Amino acid sequence: MQALSHDPVPHPRLGMIETIVVDSRTLSCDGGLGALGHPRVFLRIAHHQTFCPYCSRLFVLSPDAPADTGH
Repeated sequence: MQALSHDPVPHPRLGMIETIVVDSRTLSCDGGLGALGHPRVFLRIAHHQTFCPYCSRLFVLSPDAPADTGH
């Protein structure tokens, strides 16, 4: 069994959801594959996580993220 890592850099495997830990509630996603990605979309994390409707990447808010300023 593989030990869990505290490395926030995703290492996707077949059948696994790519999870990215972020420090901001507002972010953008373009698929991360350059020309092979998807149109850039802007996302907002309302509670603790959100996902990209194009590539299904899961964005999780870091527990150490600064408090939301409401802007």
